[in-house]
Amino acid sequence: MERNDRYFEINKATWNHKVKAHSESEMYDLNAFKYGKSSLMPYELAALDNVNGKSLLHLQCHFGQDTLSWSRMGAKCVGVDISDEGIALAQQLNDELKLDAQFVCCNVLDTSKVVSETFDIVFTSYGVIGWLPDLKPWGQMIAERLNQGGSFFMAEFHPIVWMFDYLDGKPKMKYGYMQDEVIYEEYEGTYADTKSKMISKEYGWNHGLGEVVSALSDAGLHIDYLKEHDESPYNVLPDLKKTSSGMYATQDRLYPLVFTLKATKIS
Repeated sequence: MERNDRYFEINKATWNHKVKAHSESEMYDLNAFKYGKSSLMPYELAALDNVNGKSLLHLQCHFGQDTLSWSRMGAKCVGVDISDEGIALAQQLNDELKLDAQFVCCNVLDTSKVVSETFDIVFTSYGVIGWLPDLKPWGQMIAERLNQGGSFFMAEFHPIVWMFDYLDGKPKMKYGYMQDEVIYEEYEGTYADTKSKMISKEYGWNHGLGEVVSALSDAGLHIDYLKEHDESPYNVLPDLKKTSSGMYATQDRLYPLVFTLKATKIS
């Protein structure tokens, strides 16, 4: 666990640097967001639909755009993230936009230690579980924070995507689908701004779909559905093409890029 704590510290430092780069990037388009553009993507909007009047916990919220987008739709939101720079910007945006979301800085696995209330919805999306060495405590925490009958929803890049190394520009299959060993990458730039001079130092772990489903079902959640999609809302991988839906796909569509999962706490 001490080694994992060191990995988390390095990841936190990287995410603190990412906040500045991402908040100034075209991808996050902070100015348009301030003027009312939602940061939410089609998969999550279709899954959760009307959140007005519901309480929502957003795990790994970065600097809060999705949290605040749900807040604009009438949800009572709490966002959690490991980056104190991200949480500070989220709070600043919340105040500037006169919304009523709350933000908490902590490792997502420690959420139940600092957030005591329960929620109608727990939400997380895109590039989240790869920062966690073990999904069992993650699943348990989600169950703890859900009201009975509450919904958990995640949209995440498919495990097949994480089998490739993209640092040389051309995807090269390198990592195991269910690899237990930690993966370390160090590179210049970030997915939202590849021209940034920041150095990203990242420790991550690969998790197959079976591990995701088991972590949630073992914690007492009923899996409503697991869907795989061959289009991504984000153009963050090499050689993707824009589709008629406005999303992005590989040239040959041989494997899924994203999965979505919805589950219910039934007891």
